[in-house]
Amino acid sequence: MNAFSQPLLITVAPNGAYKQAGDHPALPLTAQALARTAKDCLDAGAVMLHMHIREPGGRHSLDVEGYREAQRVVRAAVGDAMILQITSEAARVYRAPEQIAMVEALRPEAVSVGLREIDQPEIGDSGLARFFEWLARERVMTQVILYDLPDLQRWQALRVRGVIPDAPWLLLFVLGRYSAGQTSTPRDLLPFVQAHEGPEPWAMCAFGAGEHACAAAAMALAGHVRVGFENNLLLKDGTLAPDNAALVRQVSETARTLGRPLPAASTWRERFGMR
Repeated sequence: MNAFSQPLLITVAPNGAYKQAGDHPALPLTAQALARTAKDCLDAGAVMLHMHIREPGGRHSLDVEGYREAQRVVRAAVGDAMILQITSEAARVYRAPEQIAMVEALRPEAVSVGLREIDQPEIGDSGLARFFEWLARERVMTQVILYDLPDLQRWQALRVRGVIPDAPWLLLFVLGRYSAGQTSTPRDLLPFVQAHEGPEPWAMCAFGAGEHACAAAAMALAGHVRVGFENNLLLKDGTLAPDNAALVRQVSETARTLGRPLPAASTWRERFGMR
């Protein structure tokens, strides 16, 4: 199967841990707003929602009950047509033991895990092995976030040593950093792709108006795509996007041009062995 006929997984990351209402009027910060955004993005072509929740004051939260309520509200809007991926991001608020404890208590259908955030001395190889074995056993669709080549090399070393068990992991290559004026380019993707030797499928996320060009490059290289207000507020022409769905729609249109099919969430649940 060539790159242009492989199914494409589009994920939308509509809010993130840091942006606030003043950054964009359509930034979804409540469960109800997330539900509306999820439905619009599902209609635009996304089948996975990367979900952050906030405290009432807007601060990043990993509260288990808060996640349960947000999942309930969003699920009522999209049913099973969308995979709900929660984040375990620290965001300078949480430490690794708290992040892991939240995931195990919530037992989500999908989660993103920043490798460098949980690969900490207080966790150690034994703690990493236990956590990833639990994720595999519970059939939680797990996306491992890698910020640079050392992260990818660390992941590869952990896999070779057997610390990370065999399972259908999904990697996310982050092209850039959360910083003012950050704009990613497709060139940022090449070192990851060239160094990636494992069987894991991969996706990318990028920053600024270059997000769509990076997404197009990933699609041409058989990768998957994450777009949304978490990393970028701009359309490919540099103008402000009206909402998250507009960013998803751009990707869906390019996918059709490239011939990448956009299967339903059920296809991905089967592929990743989700419960």
